[in-house]
Amino acid sequence: MDLLIITGIALALMLNFVNGVNDASHSIATVVETRALSPLKASVSSAIANFIGPFMFTTAVAATIGTELVVPGAMTPLSLVVAMLVSIMLILAATHIGLPVSSSHALIGGILGTGVAVAGLSALILPPAATIRALVLFSLTGAGIGALILSILAYYLEEGIRPALVLGVIFGISVTIPLMILAGLLVLSGILAIVVFIFISPVIGFIAAFLFDLLVSHLFRFSRQNRMRRIFQPLQVAASLFQAAGHGANDGQHAVGVICALLLAGGLIPLFTVPLWVIILSAAAIALGTSFGGWKVINKLAKEITKIRPYQGFCAATSGGAVLAMVTTYGIPVSSTQVMSGSIVGVGATRGVKAVKWEVTRRMMEAWVVTIPLAFALSWSAYVVLSWFL
Repeated sequence: MDLLIITGIALALMLNFVNGVNDASHSIATVVETRALSPLKASVSSAIANFIGPFMFTTAVAATIGTELVVPGAMTPLSLVVAMLVSIMLILAATHIGLPVSSSHALIGGILGTGVAVAGLSALILPPAATIRALVLFSLTGAGIGALILSILAYYLEEGIRPALVLGVIFGISVTIPLMILAGLLVLSGILAIVVFIFISPVIGFIAAFLFDLLVSHLFRFSRQNRMRRIFQPLQVAASLFQAAGHGANDGQHAVGVICALLLAGGLIPLFTVPLWVIILSAAAIALGTSFGGWKVINKLAKEITKIRPYQGFCAATSGGAVLAMVTTYGIPVSSTQVMSGSIVGVGATRGVKAVKWEVTRRMMEAWVVTIPLAFALSWSAYVVLSWFL
């Protein structure tokens, strides 16, 4: 096997490892904050769930990363190695400063950047015009319905109409697109699906957790806090493991997609197929990273966004895990960070606007938006400079 391909496989596994270190916060943050589990037990149990996750779903996310971003000719062993190096450096830097960036988007931006450096803009696999037209149509329809419903509610509740219209547009689009995908009326894949879900995945997590929290709060409105804690602490642990499995299933397939693309580019496999040993190694790498945990990121998610109770941790983890399971099934490599952060904000918002530290949330959102362009620019530059020297 070529030395460059071996290096690429090692980097792919390292990428999954640092992904686990940074994204350990998803499953660990809420159970640690509510003291449902100790930090050590939370890390180990989440690592086990991370390992199991990739075996529970299809390899559709790996196929998206390996075949639906850039054309095959733009995926060379060198371009993939450069993309992974840039992604790893970005994730390590974010973990060091305690910022939960998206490792998914760092890798995707890196692959897109080196792909364009190899073959120009023609390397990008862009969606057909019909798909874009359908997306615009459904988005406008959802925006109109959402704005109408929330503006009517705001009128009867004597709240501000303008904020309700804005929220109605955002929520309407974020709910309509997944519903159309589930109904089979809209098919999103590749770059378009990734870009769309950058914006709607945290909103979906927010809405699901917010509504679930309201339902649980209503059902247990006459229960004492001690009884709520006894009931929901075990449920919160189970929900966090479910969410960790979803994280492993989605993010754990990053290395799978890259390694298979490396093997294909090196001529070691005739078609894009996923060997079992690749899944095992990738799952082990992300699980090992999770067991170490990025404690600065965990602290930010657990304490700096909002204060949560056991039943809210259960609602956030269940909602986040359900969203991750859905998008993984459809092969969309979303940011687990965005989904879970949105869910945590959602349960916090049930106690009012002031219960959430929106400044922390705003900084996290800024990091999410710039991750792909930043990774793209760095990877493109690194490949151009390296090619010039070589």
